[in-house]
Formats: sequence, structure tokens, C-alpha cells
Amino acid sequence: MSNALPTTTFHLSRPGTAGIACGAHLKSALCLVHGDTARLSAPIGDLDQPAARHALHAAACHLLDQMSDPPRWVAHDLHPDYYSSRLAAELAAQLGVPTLAVQHHHAHLAAVCAEYDVNEPVLGLALDGTGWGSDGTIWGGELLRLDGAAFQRLGHLAPLALPGGDRAAREPWRMAAAVLHRLGRSDEIASRYASQPGAAQLATVLERKLNTPFTSSAGRCFDAAAGLLGVCAVQSFEAEAAMALQEWAEKYGAVAALKDGWQLAEAQLDMSPLLAKLADCRDAAYGAALFHATLAEALAHWLAQATATHHVDTVVLSGGCLLNRVLAENLNARLRTHSLRVLLPHRVSPHDGGIALGQAWVARQYESR
Repeated sequence: MSNALPTTTFHLSRPGTAGIACGAHLKSALCLVHGDTARLSAPIGDLDQPAARHALHAAACHLLDQMSDPPRWVAHDLHPDYYSSRLAAELAAQLGVPTLAVQHHHAHLAAVCAEYDVNEPVLGLALDGTGWGSDGTIWGGELLRLDGAAFQRLGHLAPLALPGGDRAAREPWRMAAAVLHRLGRSDEIASRYASQPGAAQLATVLERKLNTPFTSSAGRCFDAAAGLLGVCAVQSFEAEAAMALQEWAEKYGAVAALKDGWQLAEAQLDMSPLLAKLADCRDAAYGAALFHATLAEALAHWLAQATATHHVDTVVLSGGCLLNRVLAENLNARLRTHSLRVLLPHRVSPHDGGIALGQAWVARQYESR
């Protein structure tokens, strides 16, 4: 790659054919694999922007021109409408090689496996905003088992409604309203969020399931907590609500997890008891600290239970929510009390900038089957 696009090199213990991975939609990046080396580019940008699309295309073309051994495959995100997926199809057609679609959260965890050169089965938690699931729904709080190129979805966070679709990801008060509706408290929505356009109608929207897809996203759970505590009603930039929640938690300090703050049934981790507590919490700082402590305890309990069931002692954590140091440190510490080997992203970012490396790792694992 050119000097304008720095790369990070990773050693792979399984050499194989050359290939290129085109990353995801946000924080797009490219990953080149050749021999026993993977080279992950720095993030190029979010592909909503035409300039980032042009830059990704130009970087991919430059990369192909510099390769002595042409790629034998092109990997990409499972979402068919991402520009990176369409670019992958275009490159593969030009080269006459196959494409490989890799599920978003599988790639998140696979990137950490690539960083640590782990090839045995692992269990992982992928915690982020959204990613296209293999069942066509919106994932984001996933417990997966990885074994080579294959993954199994062992469980997920209990789905929350997204009233207004993508708009709910930008307006945490909408996620809070979805929680109130699930708790049977829809009559509170209009008064609690009276300053927000559409608040008076949202209870009806939720009741009739009008433009309300569901998601297992951990990021949207953070948004719901921020909306319930009054920390952030509308975001002016990505992850503003989660960042504010972390700041409030750090100001308050450590607290004990809420007893019976979650429910685990039918492979779903439901944080409704915690969110119900936050709905009545008058101290935002305490509520933020309680949210982090209880979520970390619930996730650690869930993952430790799964490792015992599946006889796996290596766990992988990734996804944009792991940029939250309060959650990451708390969860890591709790998992280690269960004598588990915990792998956190270090040289690769937990956010979508690492997706391309994970896609390349999965492609290599697929190749060696």
C-alpha cells in the first residue's frame, strides 16, 4: 500500500494463497494477505461519504497493482448493500476469483484470533452498534463459538425495538421509550420526552410495530440506559451517549452490580430488570455506574456458563463497545476470576477498523478446511 495509507502487519501461522478483504461500512479498511503475513490498513473512512468511497476504491486498485501474486479470493461483509461489499464483487469479477461473505460479528472476533494467532475453538462476545446477522436481522450483542471458518450463534442480548429504524440509533430517547414500552410503561413516554418531536405518537408506533425493527445490539442498550437516565437524548456524533455514560460512571466510581439485574433464558440475556431500575433512578452518575457494573457481571456470568457447557477456556472480546474502558476492564477482571484466558484487541482496534483483518482470517481458515 502507499505511504499515505499506513498498515499494521500480523503473522499468520497458516500460509496460503493471496487475498484481499474489503472491510465493513464504517471505519472502512483493507487487508492484504500473502504467504504468512496479513497487512491491515489504517481506517479509510465511513462509506456514507463519497470521498471515503473513492479513497477505498483507489487504495484497492493501488494495492492490486503492487501485488506480485494476484489475489485468489476477495472477502467482504455479509451485508449486500455496503459499498465495500459491492467493491468486493467488482474486484472479484475483474480478477475472475470468488468472493467470501463474512458475518460482521464473526469478523470482529476473528480479528482478535488473527492478532493472537489462535486457531483452536474459542467463545467470544461481540458487542457493538449493529451488524447484519446471518438470519437477516440486526445483531450487535452476540455470544458466538468460533471454530475455524465456522461460527455458531450460542446466544444474544434480548432484542430491543428500534422505533423509527435508523433514527433510533441517533436518538437515545427512542431506545429509552422502547424499554418503557417493553416494561408496560408506555404511558410515560409522552411526558418524559415531551421536548422531543414525535414523543406523543411513539407509544402508538411501538404498539402497532410501525417501522420498528428489532436488534440485539449492545450499543443500543447503552443508548437506552443513557436515554432513561437523561444523560443524552439526541446524539450529535457517533457513540456520544455511550461516551457520556462512561464519563458519568467514572465520576461516580465503583459500585456493586444490581442483584437480579438480568435474566437469562432461551439463550437470551435480558437486561430489563437493570433498565427498569434505571428508569426510576434520580442520580445519573450512580445509574451510569450501576449500568456498567451490572452489564459486566451479567456478561461474565453468561460467558463463564457457556465456556463450562462447551468445554472451551479461551474467550475473545471485541466490538466497538469494548472501547469503553469501564466495561472492558470490569468484564476482563470478572472473567479472569473464572480462570479463563481472555483475549482483548490490542494491536487491532475493537471497532469496525479491524473487520477486514477478521474477514481475511476467516477466508484463510475456510481455505484450509
